[in-house]
Amino acid sequence: MSATLAEALARFGPGYLAAHGLSRAQAKAWRAIAACRTPALGGQQFACDACGSTQWRWHSCRSRHCPRCQKQAADAWRRARLAELLAVPYAHLVFTLPHELNALARHHPRWVYETLFACTAATLTEFAANPRWLGGRPSFTLVLHTWTQDLRLHIHAHALMACGALDAEGGWIAPRRTERFLFPVHALSRVFAGKFRAALRAAERDGTLRDDPLPAAGQRQRRLQRLTEKNWVVYAKTPLAGPAAVLDYLARYTHRTAIGHERILAVCDDGVRLRVRGDGGGRNAGKKIVRIDGAEFVGRFLQHVLPAGFKRIRHYGLLAPAHKTRCLSQARAALAMPVPNPIAQETVAAFMRRVARIEIERCPRCHGCWRPIAHAAALRTSLWPRAGRPTTAAQPQAP
Repeated sequence: MSATLAEALARFGPGYLAAHGLSRAQAKAWRAIAACRTPALGGQQFACDACGSTQWRWHSCRSRHCPRCQKQAADAWRRARLAELLAVPYAHLVFTLPHELNALARHHPRWVYETLFACTAATLTEFAANPRWLGGRPSFTLVLHTWTQDLRLHIHAHALMACGALDAEGGWIAPRRTERFLFPVHALSRVFAGKFRAALRAAERDGTLRDDPLPAAGQRQRRLQRLTEKNWVVYAKTPLAGPAAVLDYLARYTHRTAIGHERILAVCDDGVRLRVRGDGGGRNAGKKIVRIDGAEFVGRFLQHVLPAGFKRIRHYGLLAPAHKTRCLSQARAALAMPVPNPIAQETVAAFMRRVARIEIERCPRCHGCWRPIAHAAALRTSLWPRAGRPTTAAQPQAP
């Protein structure tokens, strides 16, 4: 059996908590991951109606930070998005914040992430509205990621954007140069950087960032100067064509967690061993193995727990919830696309459910059917760990 994130938290958690406190969101995520698919959350016992074999199936935590739970969530999200795709190529852009903002993000994560979303969306909307490039309302989705392969802080937003826009009269505008070119990335970078720096100056003036890690005005001014001199990175990847390719591509980003179990090779006395991309980056880069000290691993993971209630997947333009139905109908009409058939979509969903049942409801020994025979309620245990200051309290035994 492969190593898990819950195993790493159980082994190195007490040592980390002796020197570090937790936010409420971090404590909640930790407890969920530790309890996921264990008797702590309850479950059902099943028996095979042919050979009498039994098995327990423990409930999932459904935390968005849990590697166990996100694959099913990604599959469900992908099916739900099928009716929202347009018959045009899609471009993938990545907007990255300079690492000079990492310290501020640790103190004010909600403000930094909200500002990243706002500045990215405003930049893309502004370029799309410019007649030089499109001259209409765009359609795009933003997804927040905050990590590198070895769990260091690297704050960036992935944007998946339809190559084209809807004009005021309901017509579809194709990109001016080629159907697969949207905007020049250097111009995007300059505008994006300018918007974020302006938002930072405004927040400093109005006192929004009172717990800034740089308390002195001179320090904040030097940070702003470094951000002005820095080359902000906006990266555009090869556009995608076809709804299947777009959905598969986007689903890889929407529900990805900071660390997946497939990359945790071992949880040892001297730390956690991970498989990461080698030098050069990219999906086709070679792999290498790194070891991270146990307490350091826990701390690196926890810095990627999002603030409570923060939405890391957001939709803009034609996909904005307030007018998505009307705008997408206009876009489909302009592109001469058929109207989505609710009956067909329901049939596909029913088919997927049936296929999934076939995989999990057959006994591997005799291929009989599993039937529920008993139910176990969630255990009433003390909550560990709790939010607050560092503690040396021992971890309770696993149920």
